[in-house]
Amino acid sequence: MSGFLEQTIARAKSDIQNIVLPEGSDVRTLEAAVQARQLGIANVTVLSAGDNELLGKYDLTGIQVIDPATSPDAEAYAQDLFEMRRQKGLTLEQARELVKDELYYGVMMVRKGAADGMVAGAAHATSDVLRPCLQILKTRPGTKLVSSFFVIVVPDCEFGHEGIFVFADCGLVQYPDAEELAAIAVSSAESFKNLVGAEPVVAMLSHSTKGSAKGQSIDRVVAATALAHELDPELALDGEFQFDAAIVPAIGASKAPGSTAAGLANVLIFPDLDSGNIAYKLAQRLAKAEAYGPVTQGIAKPVNDLSRGASADDIVGVIAITAVQAQGQKSNK
Repeated sequence: MSGFLEQTIARAKSDIQNIVLPEGSDVRTLEAAVQARQLGIANVTVLSAGDNELLGKYDLTGIQVIDPATSPDAEAYAQDLFEMRRQKGLTLEQARELVKDELYYGVMMVRKGAADGMVAGAAHATSDVLRPCLQILKTRPGTKLVSSFFVIVVPDCEFGHEGIFVFADCGLVQYPDAEELAAIAVSSAESFKNLVGAEPVVAMLSHSTKGSAKGQSIDRVVAATALAHELDPELALDGEFQFDAAIVPAIGASKAPGSTAAGLANVLIFPDLDSGNIAYKLAQRLAKAEAYGPVTQGIAKPVNDLSRGASADDIVGVIAITAVQAQGQKSNK
């Protein structure tokens, strides 16, 4: 277990949050719920149909199990969902059917304060997880874009913050324009500070450093850098940088003298999803880095979408991260 994960679990245990896991029909979810209870990192609620035979194979003492189809809260949730979405054409009967769905029920729990955050996606596509979030929770005030990031922990690494980086966006926004790229940068800096507990230094990445090449893709990164400065003038952020100029002090000083971020970056903003996704997998497989994510940012309350290849241990890590996100949102109110 990395120092980052140990620190995150310790922070989660310091102020227990309520986390809902909607995918109770998945073995990994049940194993993660048991582990989370044993570690004491969250109060966990599992959503599952009452006839799920898997439930009897695990000691779920101390874990709340709810069947959305028979829950006494279902009608109140349906009424609330109906009032929220009636102008979009949703009927009360349709709302009643929707809250029987584990994802919609879980998001309604978060909306109503019965849960502080939700972790799902081991058995559902990203679009299925995010749809109810955007319909019900919407984006955070002041945030126009939902994006994602990975926390990358590189062993025996002198760069970043003790080998810890945030890579964004590696899982959600495919081809961000300049405005979206700026929003991803500012959100990722906030996420780094909240989860890692250190000051973010943000690099806007490209195949060019400070005009060493020309092209439309570079112009977009340059424009995004300017927009990000407007969004948060105090943030240590600069670009455009090649990867080595962003993280290696000597190269940063040579290629971008006087920059506040060159060679010191711990938050790396990739120009598109292709480069970000490739980079995090390269770090994970070749540098043997631990990769935690994708972690979602920009939703009004913490909801995180798992990879469908996630293990039970991965889910436990995301539960801890979600709990810390919930702590941060409460402290910022």
